[in-house]
Order: sequence, then structure tokens, then C-alpha cells
Amino acid sequence: MSQATPAPRSREGSRDNGLAVRAAAARALAPVITGKGSLTGLDDHQVVARDRALFKALCYGTCRTLPRLEALAGTLLAKPFKARDADVQALLLLGIHQLLYLRIPAHAAVGETAGAARLLGKEWATRVLNGCLRRLQRESAELQAEVDHDPAVALLHPRWWLKALRQAWPDDWRAICEANNIPGPMTLRINRRHGDREMYLERLAAAGIEARLCAHAPDGLTLEAPRDVEVLPGFAEGHVSVQDESAQLTAVLLGPSLAPRPGARVLDACCAPGGKTAHLLELFDIDLQAVDSDAARLARVEDTLTRLGLAATLAEGDATTRDWWDGTFFDAILLDAPCSGSGVIRRHPDIKRLRRPSDIPRLAELQARLLDNLWPLLRPGGTLLYATCSVLPEENAEQIERFLARTPEAVVTTPADMAWGRAAGTGRQLLPQPDSHDGFFYARLEKHPA
Repeated sequence: MSQATPAPRSREGSRDNGLAVRAAAARALAPVITGKGSLTGLDDHQVVARDRALFKALCYGTCRTLPRLEALAGTLLAKPFKARDADVQALLLLGIHQLLYLRIPAHAAVGETAGAARLLGKEWATRVLNGCLRRLQRESAELQAEVDHDPAVALLHPRWWLKALRQAWPDDWRAICEANNIPGPMTLRINRRHGDREMYLERLAAAGIEARLCAHAPDGLTLEAPRDVEVLPGFAEGHVSVQDESAQLTAVLLGPSLAPRPGARVLDACCAPGGKTAHLLELFDIDLQAVDSDAARLARVEDTLTRLGLAATLAEGDATTRDWWDGTFFDAILLDAPCSGSGVIRRHPDIKRLRRPSDIPRLAELQARLLDNLWPLLRPGGTLLYATCSVLPEENAEQIERFLARTPEAVVTTPADMAWGRAAGTGRQLLPQPDSHDGFFYARLEKHPA
């Protein structure tokens, strides 16, 4: 019995979906561009399944190119939109992004973006949006050349970010900006309890998924193109996880302290979302306590461990206090400290808008409090690994230098002969690389008897 051929999507239905996905993206972006929200927890289920990839591309791509889009919007508009029309401003930015950066037919980028204003209840804006976007079509080269005279526009970073990066890395700041502006690759971590990465590479190849071995993380594979985790062989069974190569190096640095010590008591402070927690448990026979102050994020850690078939003691608590501590000292402590996220901007492009210069000293003060609170919980001879996903010295090399000055029993054991990163004070700094790892900092300290 033959099956009926599905009816083709009508042009009208396709247009309706095009309007809906752009309106949804504008609603998601409005809090970001006004500095009142982020893309964290972006819900793509508000659009139909076939439009979810476009929805994410619109939201993340617009944030990634925001300085340039806003400069062009300012040139195109006769007068700025009112504050209550941030969603219309977001639509204009979305339209500009589509015309300049996405392979979307110009008629769809213009017509469906302008038409989406009706779904926001602002039909008056359709003519304004249509006029601005059509002008950009006609005068694209001239308008881009005009706004790109500003380095903040051309490099897609606010001025204060450029100043901070140039001061920190005078020879590398431009390369850091360029890496930040390219979406990071999708990197996997193999669970060695189910085989090695060479075996998993063969499983990927059998599934038609191209990948390559990571250069520095012994459990890492980088996909040639991102994929939904549902299509990864064995993902649901815990054979593999998604984790950047730089984050996987935590286990490399803590390994010498844990491998010869079955049952070692380990603290993972500020543990969410749990990738490093899980990696340590996959590799080492340890008694691990994971602490995080955010109950929702701690639940994600529990979900991750459940999928991987791992167990740890989870505690909701503030690592600047000791209310959660049972009084037993730890053999090793991982402090993956809250930071600016300046090393992972390519994965969280809304950081460019949401971070402020005043955040850096505030975060540095929090990191110092965490170090001072957790260090006494480490037994003599134990190891503390300090980590951030930052490239700013105030949070990294300078932070550890200040800690060492006030903590005479802390001795640096960060390896100097690693093939990855570069020396940064007493630590090791990785800068973001376009087809490789994120930006990350590590410093390893050992507690000597007083």
C-alpha cells in the first residue's frame, strides 16, 4: 500500500514561521541589548522544531556582532527608538545581521524581519524597519566603511574590552578579539570507563560524523561541525560528554595528586555545571564533594552525574563560608572560580554587553575570598588547583601572586614544561584559539607544613 505524499509547506505557512522565529528572537534579545538579561537558558522551544537552529543563530550571531550592528542602526535611523521599543530595536539589529552575516535571501531578511513587528503588536514599525534595511542593501559598502573607522566596531568589542585586552596582551589582543568573534568548535570528552577516544573516533566515523583528536587533552575529540548531542553514539548512556579542551586539562593537572591515592577526599568548589566534576570521577577513585551556591545549577550537576552513572556528595552552599563543611580536610581542592568569562566570549557573546569594567575588581575580590576561605580546608601536603575561564591578569596571575604573598605555606607546583598555553606568572594561560580550545588559566599550589 503506497503512502500519501506529504503536502508541501505553503509559501504563506513558511512566511508565518519566518515572522514567528524573528519575533521570538527579538523578544529574547531585547533584555540583552538593554543590559537586563542574558542568553543563559535560552529556550528554543518557543519556535517550531525546524526553526530552532535559525533561532539560535539569530540570537547568538546578533550578540556576537552587536557593536557593529548598533553602529549601523544608529546611522540608518533618523532618531533612536524609545526605550519601550527595545524589541523593535532588536528586530532592526536582527535584520542587519541577516543581511551582512547569514546566507538568508535578502527579500526574506528584509520582509520577514519588518513583518515580525506585527507579531510584537507594533505594526507602525514595519515601514521604519523596511526602509532602514533596504537602505542598508543599497549602501552596504559605504555604511560599513564609515562605521568601521571605530576599532570597537571593526573588532566587535566594546572599547573597555579592547583596552583591557590590549593592556593584558599587547602582542595578542587583536588575535583574541578575532577568536572571540568566531563560534567555538564542539569538543567532546570521552568517558574512559567505556573505551578510549580512538575507539570512539571509529564510532563517530561509522555514524558519518567527522572529528579529530585534541592536541592537548588526552580524552578530547573536536567535531568538524557541531551536532545535536542526541545523534552522538552512546551519549544517553554516558559514553561521551561535551566539554572544551581547555576545561579537560583540569584532570591532567590534578591527576598526579589523585591517581596514586585511592579514596582521596576531593572538593570541587563552584562546581556547576559539573563537567570537571564528572571528568575527575570518570578517571579517579576518589571521594568527591561538589559545592555550588545555585540550586538550579547544582541540579544540572546531579543530572550530569546520573547520565554518566557517577556519584558524588552534592551540597548547596557558599564557598566563601564553611556552613556546608563537615570538618574533614581535603586531599585536593578544585576552585573553578567565578570570573569575567573573558576566555569564553565566543561561546557566550552576550558577555560583551553584560559585563562592565567595575565587574573585574568585584570578581577579583570574590576570588580572593574564595581562596582564603578554602585554603585552610586543605590538609598539609594537599593540592589546590585554581582555574578561571578568563584571560585577564587581575583574575589570574596577579590574583595568585597576591595570594602567595599572604600565604607562606602555599608552594607553586604548576608545571613549566606543558605543551599547551604559556607561562603567566606562577600559572599557565591559554588564549582562545579559533579551531581549538577556549581561553583558560590554571595555577597549581601545594600546601607545605607551616
